[in-house]
Amino acid sequence: MVSRELSIALVQTDLAWENQTANLANLEEKIWTIDQAVDLIILPEMFTTGFSMSAEKLAEPMNLHATKWMKQMAAQTNAVITGSVIIKEEGKFFNRLLWASPGGKIQHYDKRHLFRFSGEDEVYSPGFDFKIFELKGWRIFPQICYDLRFPVFSRNTWEKEEAAYDLVFYIASWPAARSSAWDALLPARAIENLSYSIGVNRVGVDGNNIEYCGGSAAFDFKGKTLAQLGNQEKISIIKLDRQSLEDYRKKFPAWKDADHFGLD
Repeated sequence: MVSRELSIALVQTDLAWENQTANLANLEEKIWTIDQAVDLIILPEMFTTGFSMSAEKLAEPMNLHATKWMKQMAAQTNAVITGSVIIKEEGKFFNRLLWASPGGKIQHYDKRHLFRFSGEDEVYSPGFDFKIFELKGWRIFPQICYDLRFPVFSRNTWEKEEAAYDLVFYIASWPAARSSAWDALLPARAIENLSYSIGVNRVGVDGNNIEYCGGSAAFDFKGKTLAQLGNQEKISIIKLDRQSLEDYRKKFPAWKDADHFGLD
């Protein structure tokens, strides 16, 4: 059964550089300030460490500290918790988005487009899977930061008038120097895919002296702003309406005229 409404908490925060203990303690405090029931809590990219290339020092295997913390928080809040951490698996490092459900199940998406300008492609291995998570009947497509610049991979597809996804979200460490691209591309992904679009970015300055100005935001299927968090630490709760989405897709079925293609 599809829920009429989906309640989502966007957590925009500063991150302590390469300090998992401090970040988990800080985020736990912030999560407990959420004073209403939500279905999904979205944290930024590499929320335990900041956007670091020190994978050899910081990586952990699945089901260790970060994973267990996410499972615990999901169980205690009765909400899905998602964000990415540095994971080591079979001798490789991944910028891995974890999707922790209240029942203890963990799913993941490995970042596909690695940011070569910081050397991410030399440290981490890319993911190749198009992952869709389900929550209360909603189909949700996870993406990480640099993925936002590549619309082909995030292209919504349709089968028998059903979309592959209803919401696309991006967790990020998106620098202030390129915030104009972030602001432009997030609503574009919503409009072109007839879906809701959310971006959760961090704030503050990292250990490489790179500044982040937040700009976390949510948009509806027309590109209308549902939330804009500015440049301070903040938590915003939004509610997505399913009926409005379905009504618009029927009224304006632009997907029927889309070009057909495949990915290698």
